[in-house]
Amino acid sequence: MKKLIAAIAATTALAAPAMAQDISEFRIGILGGENAQDRLNNNECLREYTEEALGVETKLFAPADYNGVIQGLLGGTIDMAWLGASGYAKTYLSDPEAVEPVLVKVNVDGGYGYYSIGFARKDSGIASLDDMKGKTFGFGDPNSTSGYLIPSIEIPQATGATMDSGDYFGEVKFTGGHEQTIVAVNNGDVDGGVTWADGLGNWEDGYNSGALRRAVDAGLVDMNDMVEIWKSKPIPEGPVVLRTALPADVKEKMTALMAGLHEKDRDCFYGVAAGEAKAFEPITHDAYEIIIEARKLKSN
Repeated sequence: MKKLIAAIAATTALAAPAMAQDISEFRIGILGGENAQDRLNNNECLREYTEEALGVETKLFAPADYNGVIQGLLGGTIDMAWLGASGYAKTYLSDPEAVEPVLVKVNVDGGYGYYSIGFARKDSGIASLDDMKGKTFGFGDPNSTSGYLIPSIEIPQATGATMDSGDYFGEVKFTGGHEQTIVAVNNGDVDGGVTWADGLGNWEDGYNSGALRRAVDAGLVDMNDMVEIWKSKPIPEGPVVLRTALPADVKEKMTALMAGLHEKDRDCFYGVAAGEAKAFEPITHDAYEIIIEARKLKSN
């Protein structure tokens, strides 16, 4: 009997790691910034391709804010996401072992930088940050790189004042995300705000990719009604991350799927990449050290 128990124990011990390699489902998190249904629609093709590649049920999650995706990755309830650089920094600072960056969206010019773009309505008479003095300014999400982190550092350098309400701007408020900021400026709920774009292509198209392009494609805004009032220094595009604890073959298959998406299905790639881009290409943690340091400074 003892031999039998020992044999079962040994077999179980051997089998446990092999069983741990199996996954029963795969969960993709989609950052906030536009309404949930559009996010789900834009990524449905990726969900289908993932199901095909992995042979398991695949689900899309579109939490209301960035933190929902970050906490899902940290808690193991989300397996993959395309994070912004600041979102990745927060995830890394919370748990350096939680996720690994594998790919980055590369622009049509071969670079992987983008910009925080300050904008206002053309008919408001606001043409620069100077004209925003005493006006209402809109940030997006507190965990957004372009919608908060970078402009909250760089705009005070330009104005010589803080981002506190009543200091330079009359009021500073969070709208909840990129799409919300664009709609708020367009509707006159805030006088100016910030969002993200690759800075390539034409203003009237909302540039080649980014939140402005998404808003133009969705019919939410006519860029001819808008004017650019500020532009950040280049920001490194955020990474596609995979949960570190995933089986190696799952990580390999998902990295290959995302890296080949531009060739496999151009329309799907356009939806996932938020507009015109070249491809998803390899990236490592080192590319985000500068954003991690900026994030540390903001939390001090």
